[in-house]
Amino acid sequence: MIKFHLKCAQDHEFESWFQSGDAFDKLVAAKMISCTACGSPDVKKTVMAPAVSTSNAISVPKPAEAALAAMRDKVEKESDYVGDAFAKEARDMHDGVVPERSIYGQANLAEAKKLVDDGIPVVPLPFMPRKKTN
Repeated sequence: MIKFHLKCAQDHEFESWFQSGDAFDKLVAAKMISCTACGSPDVKKTVMAPAVSTSNAISVPKPAEAALAAMRDKVEKESDYVGDAFAKEARDMHDGVVPERSIYGQANLAEAKKLVDDGIPVVPLPFMPRKKTN
């Protein structure tokens, strides 16, 4: 995993984690990354200094981290986790096979791109879903 400092065309700055530099490049090319402030898909990496801890003290979360935690809590509370079946479930809802509802889960890049290409509205989450157990 790698964290990049990002900036959109409107000069909004934010950070996000990616599986790799190549994964970031593929997501940008597929227009699957957007600004957290304005939604612009015109996002670029910026220079970022490495984070080096000089203390053993635990730091208080930054406002962006707190907002991300709140978003995660809201998604997990108000949406159904469908795991690896995300692409199929999103397509079935779009096609009217199953009732529409808020869902989240995992899809590989090819599945996500196919959904977007087919006009099925999806958005990547800025966090990895927690594994659910029933």
